[in-house]
Amino acid sequence: MEHSHRYRAYPSDEVAMVAEHHINVHRQLYNHVRWDYTNNPNDDKPSEFGQNNKLPEWKRKWPVFAELHSKAAQATVARFHVNLSNLRKKKEKGYNVGWLKRQSPAEYRSVTYNQSGFDLDNKRGRHGYAYVRFSKIGWMKIRYHRPLPKHATIKEVTVKKEVTGDWFVSFSLETDDEHVPEKPALDTLDASNSVGIDLGILNYIHTSDGTTVDWVDLQEEYERLCREQRKLSRKVHGSQNYEKQRIKVAKVKRKIRRKVLDFQHKLTTWLVKTYDAVFVEDLNVAGMLQSDGNAQNKHDAAWRQFITLLEYKGDLHGTHVVQVPARGTTKECACCRVETAKPIWVREHSCPACGFETDRDANASMNVLKRGFSELGLGWPESTPVETVTAVDSANFQRVSASHVVEAGSPEA
Repeated sequence: MEHSHRYRAYPSDEVAMVAEHHINVHRQLYNHVRWDYTNNPNDDKPSEFGQNNKLPEWKRKWPVFAELHSKAAQATVARFHVNLSNLRKKKEKGYNVGWLKRQSPAEYRSVTYNQSGFDLDNKRGRHGYAYVRFSKIGWMKIRYHRPLPKHATIKEVTVKKEVTGDWFVSFSLETDDEHVPEKPALDTLDASNSVGIDLGILNYIHTSDGTTVDWVDLQEEYERLCREQRKLSRKVHGSQNYEKQRIKVAKVKRKIRRKVLDFQHKLTTWLVKTYDAVFVEDLNVAGMLQSDGNAQNKHDAAWRQFITLLEYKGDLHGTHVVQVPARGTTKECACCRVETAKPIWVREHSCPACGFETDRDANASMNVLKRGFSELGLGWPESTPVETVTAVDSANFQRVSASHVVEAGSPEA
């Protein structure tokens, strides 16, 4: 299993200058790889292996490329082909995709070393810090707030400079299957140790066992962002004052991203530690953002990021995480499966066929739970929360604020 650890880095001015130079040279190499690929005939496009073989020739022709570590240069070639592969996959799924563009200095901000060219010294420096050496760049101090797992192998290391000017070092780790928690057997799953999650409008999530978690409150952050962006618009582009204000805007945006990510990390960790199986809707987030209405809130929710984190944490803690078809979960009655059309402003589910009444999102989460069991080939669960949820109002549900999740670390803490 692959996962990663990320640490804040504090390079000296000299090392930071060298690192910035190397990032810029890698950017030029990436653009040259793109140019070489584009200018070859369609029936003779070079592969990643073929372009790696061209690196010695390019280094002789352009000495600036010779300054780069060989493995880091190969990782830059691999980055282009990974981006190309992702583009092809989107095209195969029906997306209207364009072509990979040249990378500007503002867009290309990281360098990756794979297999070699780096060293970690976690015994040097005072407690809570460590040092990482990058070949041809130098040593960087990092805030070593959590040690790397002893049973994990470092596959690659990435150094990145954010738009705010902060530096980070990320370790890509690989853990043997014998050290990964084993997921529970499918025949042990039932409605008591499994949960269905509806990603909602009024609440961030609504679980099938009656817990609702509110949205993250970002009102103050967005008000500040608007103020800082207005100040930025008054600055002369390219001036020192413009650059200072641009960094302030970037820091506000970073705070918003970190607040949402911190909330999602804690919420997903609680879910995978509490349940043996977690079922969630497979949402077309890109399409939802393009639709009319409430696009800002949908973007803030970062549902695709939430689902990705949930799957990652499921593998890390030994929990089944399954995505189920989202179409019809709101319309379908969780009791009798009869579909009833409901506009978005109708927040209650009332089935005309069987008379079952409950909250709209609660009904959807119960359907997600049942579809999850069906996806695993277990059929419909014998007992579900439908039997205990009969009230239309939310008095029977445990409501948890987002701020409580962020501060305490889990909804129950």
